[in-house]
Amino acid sequence: MSSAHLRVGTSGWSYPSGRGSWNGVFYPVPPGTAAGGRRGFDELAYYAEHFDTVEVNSTFYRIPRRETTRSWAVRTPPGFEFAVKLFQKFTHPAGVGAPPRAVESDRPGQRDVDEFRSAIDPLAASGKLGPLLVQFPPSFHADPASTAYLEWLLAAFAGHQLAVELRHRTWSDRLTDTLGLLNAHRAAWVQIDEPKFRFSVRQSLLPNVEGFFYMRLHGRNAAQWWEHEAAEDRYNYLYTAEELEPFAEAADIAGRLVRKIYLYLNNHFEAKAVANAAQLLDRLGQPVRGTYPQAFLDRYPQLAGIVTPTPSLI
Repeated sequence: MSSAHLRVGTSGWSYPSGRGSWNGVFYPVPPGTAAGGRRGFDELAYYAEHFDTVEVNSTFYRIPRRETTRSWAVRTPPGFEFAVKLFQKFTHPAGVGAPPRAVESDRPGQRDVDEFRSAIDPLAASGKLGPLLVQFPPSFHADPASTAYLEWLLAAFAGHQLAVELRHRTWSDRLTDTLGLLNAHRAAWVQIDEPKFRFSVRQSLLPNVEGFFYMRLHGRNAAQWWEHEAAEDRYNYLYTAEELEPFAEAADIAGRLVRKIYLYLNNHFEAKAVANAAQLLDRLGQPVRGTYPQAFLDRYPQLAGIVTPTPSLI
């Protein structure tokens, strides 16, 4: 599988604070240091030395300025791709956990669509825009109103690659209808791994469109999924090599069926996503680029022989 055909990266690149900080683990920056707090250190540029794609989560919380997305394009090498999560108003307009149909007046319109499109245009113009991630909350059920809203949203962002994350079981219970809607708009149904509950969506890990395949691994920290001291605790999970194997096999199969594969690790606590992404690249026969601090290897000794240590300055 060619590296241009397969993209493996993490969900987000900046985790400067909290117990799960990447600073002092993946980034050679002291824990607690704010992004860019070390003079001359650029987290995104450093990240891009190791991976050729990233999933942007910050766009869920605020629509970025064009200057910001232009900066992302400039700070990354040719061929790098950004998968961009839609702003929360498109998927959580009544607040996190509420379906779009809950508050009619809070629904986004064409003006919101145009604003978001304009914000990410510098990435598109530079050839670095990958799929748009449309992540709905677990409470987003399959019913006529929700289906109609999803159909509107897919049409509103026509022309972009759209990856749709539907997490409630009603969508897989109505499999034919769900696939019919997504396929009609050439949207990929995001294949996800996370703790499974009674209402969790059921999936096959197979692609539904020929254009691209999109997979997200959130971790399996069921004990802290709903109840945790800090939001980052939910993603405190390290996959074993054995647990990663089914996803590597799914990527192998998808590689024979689609034109492009995007695989992102969202178990970001203490850069566990970075460790698992490197393992998947190695398992899939892809180069594991860049060098890694000794602190990273001390934290994840199973990566010895997979990643290259940063040379000592002594």
